[in-house]
Amino acid sequence: QNLAPPSPHYLDDTMIDLTTTIGGRTITPALPIVDGSSSTPPELSFQATLTKYIAQNVALESDEGIRARERVLVKMGNLHRDWVKSVAMKRGLNTDAVEGAGGELFTSGSYRLGVHEPGADIDTIAVAPNICTREDFFGSGYISPNKIEGDDDDTTPPERDPNSLAERIRRHPDVTNFVPVEGAAVPILTFDWEGINIDLLFARLNTPSVPSNFDVDNDLVLSGVDSATEKSLNGPRVTNLIAALVSGTEQRYQTFLTVVRLVRKWAKCRGLYSNKMGYWGGVNINIAVALVLQLYPNACPASLLRKFFLVFKSWRWPNPVMLTKPHDAELGLPVWNSHQAATMRQVAPMITPAYPAMNSTLSVSRQTLQIMHEEFCRGHNIVDKLYKDYQKGDVLDEDKVESGEMWKDLFEPSNFFIGYPHYLSVCIVGPTQEDAQSWAGFVESRLRKLVSDMLGRSLPLSKIQLWPKKFDACVADRTALLTHAQRANSITYFIGFRVDTMRMRGNQLDVERQLTNFRNYELSRFHPLIPGMDILPRSFCVKELPSICFDDIYEGGKVAAMKLRRKLIEADPKRQEAKNKKKLAKLKKKMEAMQRKKQDAESANAKSNEEETADVVSNEAAEEDISDSRKRKREEDDTAQEGETNPVKGEDEEEEEAALLENLLDTIEGAGVAQHKTREEAEIDRQKLLAGELLGDGEDEADQGDIAAAVKNEKPERKLTREEREAEILRRSGLVIVSDDEATVLGGNMILPWRHGYKQAMAAGVKKEEPTDDQGGDDKASNKPKPFVRVRTTIKFKTKFDVVELDASGRVIDKGDDDFMPSLKWIGRKGGFEFKLGERGLGFYRTGKKVVVPSNVAYS
Repeated sequence: QNLAPPSPHYLDDTMIDLTTTIGGRTITPALPIVDGSSSTPPELSFQATLTKYIAQNVALESDEGIRARERVLVKMGNLHRDWVKSVAMKRGLNTDAVEGAGGELFTSGSYRLGVHEPGADIDTIAVAPNICTREDFFGSGYISPNKIEGDDDDTTPPERDPNSLAERIRRHPDVTNFVPVEGAAVPILTFDWEGINIDLLFARLNTPSVPSNFDVDNDLVLSGVDSATEKSLNGPRVTNLIAALVSGTEQRYQTFLTVVRLVRKWAKCRGLYSNKMGYWGGVNINIAVALVLQLYPNACPASLLRKFFLVFKSWRWPNPVMLTKPHDAELGLPVWNSHQAATMRQVAPMITPAYPAMNSTLSVSRQTLQIMHEEFCRGHNIVDKLYKDYQKGDVLDEDKVESGEMWKDLFEPSNFFIGYPHYLSVCIVGPTQEDAQSWAGFVESRLRKLVSDMLGRSLPLSKIQLWPKKFDACVADRTALLTHAQRANSITYFIGFRVDTMRMRGNQLDVERQLTNFRNYELSRFHPLIPGMDILPRSFCVKELPSICFDDIYEGGKVAAMKLRRKLIEADPKRQEAKNKKKLAKLKKKMEAMQRKKQDAESANAKSNEEETADVVSNEAAEEDISDSRKRKREEDDTAQEGETNPVKGEDEEEEEAALLENLLDTIEGAGVAQHKTREEAEIDRQKLLAGELLGDGEDEADQGDIAAAVKNEKPERKLTREEREAEILRRSGLVIVSDDEATVLGGNMILPWRHGYKQAMAAGVKKEEPTDDQGGDDKASNKPKPFVRVRTTIKFKTKFDVVELDASGRVIDKGDDDFMPSLKWIGRKGGFEFKLGERGLGFYRTGKKVVVPSNVAYS
């Protein structure tokens, strides 16, 4: 009899309704509830410690700061409506049309949700009718009547229309640090109004007016708008929908706000808070916490924070994170779909809930996902250990429990500046402060491409990380030809990386080609590119980093940081294992020497002391057996007592919790949102994604071995295809498997596996033995010269491999499928693979890409 699997819901889950209605549409969560039960008394007691920590360490906006922000938004709204009226009058509309043109100002992000910290910016969107254009907003294309004909200077910025909204804001006496970014995908104005940072976007609707009761959450407002307006309106629409999905009860909404504040603080401390740098931004954290709240709607903040790290530690990337299933309002806008070709290479998609659904984490790369996954695992280990130790009652320090300082380890600053052996600084300089701000904003939006797409893929690096926080200082080399103004108007970003020694050739790592491509293909798009705008890279080892990198993180500055680095190195398990192996090797040598001396002494006195020695040895063995049996009995008794007195949650309960989450992740694939895979296949794909196998990054072999062993022990292996089995044979034979994502340099002076015997024979002078009648042989025959042994190896595969031709640079010439026939029996290229062997380079490659092999001969 086939029984239905037990429901992952608890008894009171059916009473929880998370659906909501907004913009005339009913929204339903995409995933079912995992655990709808309320927090237990131990969890509420654990929550009390977190409340104490929040009161002392999480800053909230003061009442005066809230009123200042409201005052600034009111002034901006009035200025925006006056500008819309001026444009309507410029178009020649009548008085009624001018008065009814309207214009509204909307907010989004952390300020709209109420989780902003003191000093945080406000994301605002100026919504205007169709009579207002983007040129009217920025004032671009304006020709001054006082301009002299023929006076065209490309080095000076163009003059803006004095009646544009941008110029009205810039001329306001309370506005400073005004930076327009008109050339971005979503044009933006950035400025400070009364010391409050404002990011202002522009949205142009396809309607003649914007009334005061305008509903931005209705999907019909996107009818006939351009791409920039669609992305601008997506901010308040997504924020409003997230707030509606978590606002079932006041307690639930407050839990959401509390956990969002904690996760934002954690991400900033660990260097993970920046969407444009490839990590998670504010909207991504909001969506992630809202998803966990949908799975555990009645959990207290401390429990929800623990579940947050558990969920994203276990998430099966690249399965999408979504609050509700995407829907199409049939307005002609592209909606995210997991089956589209454009979404296949998205690493960690997080889908916005509002129409049109889009991936809000396009900037996340394999390198940044690897770093975030490590931090999720670290966060879960810390919080879970805190909870278990708190339940024991006598493990944690009572003073830390009373003050809430037990949570301090979770929010410890990242050890980025002592965690890598090598660093690269990128100094962004400009001729003036205004030019430097606009230039720096443009370069910042493209730094992730330099790190992930250029350096991370084309260099032999096992790990690379961009620190998202800038330093207002110039660390360029003193020999750089910079003016005083350029050094004063500069900011610096740092990139840490670890070299993969298995793929490294030589002693130097050349990044000049990647930096040149970054300048030519990315930075050259900036307009106007004024002389004096440049980026200056400089390499550092960890001990050469400037003091500014450590002053704000470590109390003792650089000295304390270097001491901590030494402790971390000494505590590294791999380093300790290497030390133990060395000690063990020395001990073995000493023991062997002692045994040899003992054997010599015993052989000299063997006849006289044989019986006495045998008696002593037997007595010692008997005593050791008795002591070992007593020791084992004491250990068994201690283990039994620990099992009886352990008050922590049992293993069965933890396994049940993990099983519920696994059932939830299965529902994502079962619902058709992602490609259907078994748990074993999903785990293998996630490990491959984090290990960078598809991108050709050489991760640490020991780490890959540990991961593969863990997956093998936990999950049964799937059946390999013939091509995969042959690829595995190549790996075990010592060949190199290279992906088709990039050109890869192989080899060095590596000796082919089938040439090892020949080389060793040549070096040692091994002779080929000839058969003789007598086993000992005669002296005359033994003195005859004998030929060397030659080892020959033949590899045969069922898969047909192509013969390739190399050009003068050693690159494979791809001639297609029909115009290259190496033999009469050749039936055409095997779709996907080539096999090339050479004197110095060898490998198993995919076709269609240039592959560098340090050899001038290739054959199949």
